[in-house]
Amino acid sequence: MTWPSLIFFSLFPCLLNAATVSGRIELTGTRVKDMSGVVIWLDPGSSVQPQPSSAHAVMKQKDKTFVPHILAIESGTTVDFPNADPIFHNAFSSFDGKIFDVGLYPPGTSRTVRFDRVGVVRVFCNIHSAMSAVIVVLNHPWFAVSTRDGGFQIHDVPEGDYTLHVYHERATPATLAALTHTISIKLEHVGLPPIAISETGYLPAPHKNKFGKDYPHTTIYTEHLR
Repeated sequence: MTWPSLIFFSLFPCLLNAATVSGRIELTGTRVKDMSGVVIWLDPGSSVQPQPSSAHAVMKQKDKTFVPHILAIESGTTVDFPNADPIFHNAFSSFDGKIFDVGLYPPGTSRTVRFDRVGVVRVFCNIHSAMSAVIVVLNHPWFAVSTRDGGFQIHDVPEGDYTLHVYHERATPATLAALTHTISIKLEHVGLPPIAISETGYLPAPHKNKFGKDYPHTTIYTEHLR
């Protein structure tokens, strides 16, 4: 289906027919007031040839947490995983989007991974089972991640037709698929109607460590470990 857009006019002429697409995410079926971490992107289909990215991004490990928890990047982007904790970490992913394992590394050091395949990558720490993050890898630059109030802006979108997609970690695949729709970009500023995402039916799935086994209840790591 195609959603009508709310159009806002600018005092300045359109630059190279590129638009800014803005909107707001609304989460339902939850008491959580933080609307951040939802990835929104516009897929041009085969009309645009993707170009490999040489961008750089950072996902820090601090207070036994990946920061940011949700990261959206272009394919080809290199991501650093600095360890800002006073303890060892071991970031890894065994999911199909990008399988990697940077190994065990000490405080004050970093590891780097290049993400060259489009997909949703779930990231964990092999030491701390509660640590998790998501990296959404896309083959174009027309994406955004919602802020705490749900707002988002996608800049420099060329004129044309796109398929709008949404990713939210706490929504079912069926819920997200139902939100997919087409949008036509013709003017300089395009305001989308609010996008409501229901968290109803979402059940968090447990994960294994990098060896495919359950995490031990208590594990002690010292500096001589590798």
